Amino acid sequence: MITRRTALAAGLAAPFIARGKAQAQAPSRKETLLLVQEYGPNSLDMQGIGASQPVNGVALNCYDRLLRFKPVPIPGGGGHQVAMGELEGELAESFQLASDGMSATFKLRDAKFHSGRPVTARDVKWSLDRAVSIGGFATTQMKAGSLEKPEQFVAVDDKTFRIDFLRKDKLTLPNLAVTIPFVFDAELAIKNSGGDEWAKEYLKNNVAGSGAYRVESWKPGVETIYVRNDDWACGKLPQLRRVIARDIASPSTRRALMERGDADVSYGLPPKDFKDLLDGGKINVVGVPIPNGVWGVYLNTQVGPFKDVRLRQAVAFVMPYEKILQASLFGRGVDMSGGPATPKVAWPQPFTYRTDVAKAKALVDAAGGGFSTTLYFDAGNATVAEPMAVLMKEALAQIGITVEINKVPGANFRTEIAKKTNPMVINRFAGWLDYPDYYLFWTMHGNNSIFNIAAYQNPELDKLVDQARFTSDKAIYEQSVIDFVKLVDREVPMVPIAQPTHDVALQKTIGGYQFQPCREPDFRYLTKA
Repeated sequence: MITRRTALAAGLAAPFIARGKAQAQAPSRKETLLLVQEYGPNSLDMQGIGASQPVNGVALNCYDRLLRFKPVPIPGGGGHQVAMGELEGELAESFQLASDGMSATFKLRDAKFHSGRPVTARDVKWSLDRAVSIGGFATTQMKAGSLEKPEQFVAVDDKTFRIDFLRKDKLTLPNLAVTIPFVFDAELAIKNSGGDEWAKEYLKNNVAGSGAYRVESWKPGVETIYVRNDDWACGKLPQLRRVIARDIASPSTRRALMERGDADVSYGLPPKDFKDLLDGGKINVVGVPIPNGVWGVYLNTQVGPFKDVRLRQAVAFVMPYEKILQASLFGRGVDMSGGPATPKVAWPQPFTYRTDVAKAKALVDAAGGGFSTTLYFDAGNATVAEPMAVLMKEALAQIGITVEINKVPGANFRTEIAKKTNPMVINRFAGWLDYPDYYLFWTMHGNNSIFNIAAYQNPELDKLVDQARFTSDKAIYEQSVIDFVKLVDREVPMVPIAQPTHDVALQKTIGGYQFQPCREPDFRYLTKA
């Protein structure tokens, strides 16, 4: 009798079975990587509306950007992460800031798209025009680096591209290295657009890039197969010729496949599984504290009971921080409670609150006594968020707040938080650029992005965040950060619970791991012994 697990393992191993001369040139076992993950991309276009988190992996591996972050060793070993303040060319062979600091000029490499067409400055312009015009997350991400108008992007000649700045913004160049401003084969996209200015439907279902990998096969909910682009011009040719990313919802099945050696890499396991694998010693587990990342509970400042700042402070005082860290993250994170009265110039960092039930109860009583409310979280993050929610419910009951827990299906979660009407929401947000002002721009600024789940509006905060974003004076920057961290500590639109660790499990034969801000696998540097 063949069990389901045996059949699954056989299916995973199938690409390595030689079947005669016709497959003599197929990638060998050493050149093929098997990644098992909870779910894969719902689209092939990260700029598209509604693209899920794994679509970042498609953008990272199949497309190129003008710039990329330089890799630096992870402290303690295990691979590399990126240095946010250090940039190097990807599609750009070189780049130069103007003497007045108000533009940057890029000389392009002799690169080719997967179609065989040369990459030109016209393709770069069309791609960045698209990013600032298409709307949704992509356009907001570009705006975070003051990249807002098509008029800013100039194709000087086939190999020269210029960006004119609207203002001096330290995030402009780093923002060119995240996954959103990638470069499309504009001619191919327009040819297949069906009259749509930005070819949204075509690019949702097809890759038109120049990156290190092409998508050979995409079966949503099942697997994505990548094959190496042997003409990649923007870095050392990857060792891996083929990557099979298999979607397996069950974490226990993914863990079993890793433990038996049937899979090479796994992302997205529950923290307990990563802890167990690390303790077992047979599988490498590489963990990086997520830069600019926090698990927190957002409290709606515009509707419902938490309009009252005393009740938000009460929640911050009653949270069982250490218990949550151990029960939901199994210690794979950093506690965000008990910080100093004067904050550092950093994010994330602990707020000043410590667990103090008596103080929390006094604040609730002063605000009129107990009440009932609802706590929402993404069911796709249930392994962490559900135990977190249960502990929060128990803690809040001690101060007269009755909580109903509502699990929102992962596919609906962003739609739900966009309503900005939910009283309490558990969420993990991690900004791609590791700056305190960048995090608050997304989560608490009056621009009211989708990630401002608390619907927080405060002109004083906006002024401080904007001042930090655009100043070139170090002293003004540092004082602005200290002031706005103090302000959100006092106002608590979000109670930070823990800075999580991003973990990945790898067989001992896998090397070259590189952590990227988008937290998706970067196949370009992985090696296999």
